[in-house]
Amino acid sequence: MGQRSIALRAANPTFDEGLSFARYLDEAAEGFFRFMLGRRFRHIIATAFTQPDHDLSYQNVTFAERDNVIVGMVSGFTAEQHRRSSRRPLKQAAGRRNLRMRIVLILFAPLMRIIDSISDGDFYLQAIAVDKELRGDGVGTVLMDYFEQRARASGATRLSLDVSAKNEGARRFYERRGMSVGSQWPKRLPIPALKFYRMTKML
Repeated sequence: MGQRSIALRAANPTFDEGLSFARYLDEAAEGFFRFMLGRRFRHIIATAFTQPDHDLSYQNVTFAERDNVIVGMVSGFTAEQHRRSSRRPLKQAAGRRNLRMRIVLILFAPLMRIIDSISDGDFYLQAIAVDKELRGDGVGTVLMDYFEQRARASGATRLSLDVSAKNEGARRFYERRGMSVGSQWPKRLPIPALKFYRMTKML
């Protein structure tokens, strides 16, 4: 499959597209959202997805399609958009699972503070994912090319993202895109399963 057969489009605020987003988001986050929200994580995220002005909103999402079928996704936002965002839509969608979410967020508070620290002028890549059977076919490259264009159009001066230290394939992909590791968390304690890199690239 060539790159020319891939079409990109903005997400629509529908529940069905929210389900697709939730699947890709959790895959990119290596199962964190399923862990935080439980078995109904896709339903919860899809409900929040339809609402504007928060990190998981449809407004921040672009889908890749082949033959009108969604095959990948990228989502991200500026530092200013992130500061204005609220967890309220996700909390409301979680309902009685809100307690589970709060407990997880408390347990992972140090990590969440790192992820929340998006510098002024940054355009943050929240998630990028492609259907497993299409990896290596250029879909990720098409999505990243578009994402960089979107970042420049926003006036951002730098791309930033967080990647798990154990996800070497993703890190190599970002390095090929000109990104480099600027910092890591935790800085001292050797916790391989919870080690993350902040990668950046000047635009």
